[in-house]
Amino acid sequence: MKKPRIVVVGGGTGSYVALSGLKKYPVDLTAIVTMMDSGGSSGKLRDELGVLPPGDVRQCLVALAESSRLLREMFNYRFEGGGLSGHTFGNIFLSALEKTTGSMKKAITEVGKILRIRGQVIPVTFSKADLCVELIDGKIIVGETHIDVVEKKEKRVPIRRAFLDPKVEANPDAILAIQKADFILIGPGDLYTSIIPNLLVHGIKDSIQKSKAKKIYVLNLMTKYGQTTRYTASDHIRDLEKYTGRQILDTVLVNTKVPSDEALAWYVDFEEYPVSDDLGRSSDYLITRAHLVKNVMIEQSVRDRLRRSIIRHDPDKLASAIIKLIS
Repeated sequence: MKKPRIVVVGGGTGSYVALSGLKKYPVDLTAIVTMMDSGGSSGKLRDELGVLPPGDVRQCLVALAESSRLLREMFNYRFEGGGLSGHTFGNIFLSALEKTTGSMKKAITEVGKILRIRGQVIPVTFSKADLCVELIDGKIIVGETHIDVVEKKEKRVPIRRAFLDPKVEANPDAILAIQKADFILIGPGDLYTSIIPNLLVHGIKDSIQKSKAKKIYVLNLMTKYGQTTRYTASDHIRDLEKYTGRQILDTVLVNTKVPSDEALAWYVDFEEYPVSDDLGRSSDYLITRAHLVKNVMIEQSVRDRLRRSIIRHDPDKLASAIIKLIS
């Protein structure tokens, strides 16, 4: 019996969570990964070595790995102190392979063999570009990390539009994966820094529109200040469809479990709150509601200088809900 082909569109922690859960099922997995990361270890390697940002690729490779736990942990190991402080081993390894082979595609292939990945990891593009947003007051912010990281006291108005500078073409392998997909999973992940950057790459939006695959959107658990401040569920979908070009969703997967007060308190200073479900009973797409939150707060490494979400989807609960949908 043919395995259903699932293409996960996104990047970072969200794709890591989805892939980690789904790889336990008899499905054919492909991750299409954003390549606009400009912060942390990836940003430094990109700026200093001229390589493509490896961080989102590395997370997806580790998520799909069937190698030993030690090897997976090694690729995610973040150095503390010295000249390598803040870098992950996997990011350095991928960058070294890209420099050695002259190709990020070849680097991914070699790491995939080492980690024995179950599936494919495909960069959305092999061209370098900066993610940019124009705010409603006319201000332009350049660089994914500057969009993603907002200081506590910084007041930021909503985003009017997102764009890439320069415009870049899609990786042909990404187009082919979308064409062959039975299901396209969009998210989870920050709307403007993990999901929309993929849709801005020329060729991706049109391919998703033309694809006969069922499209599933995993709604975020929390709002993101500066990106989706005070957004409801319908606000997320409205902005997503602005970049898909039209209504393309078949299913929206919504979490029903409220995180603990202790976890929510971590977000208050940043004016971030659980995404309000105002979808009701939509006639445009199927809405599936389930308990999808991980029961423990994620502890961030002291070596990681970027602010990460501590409330995340549970890989097993999310995968189970997706498998029920596609079954």
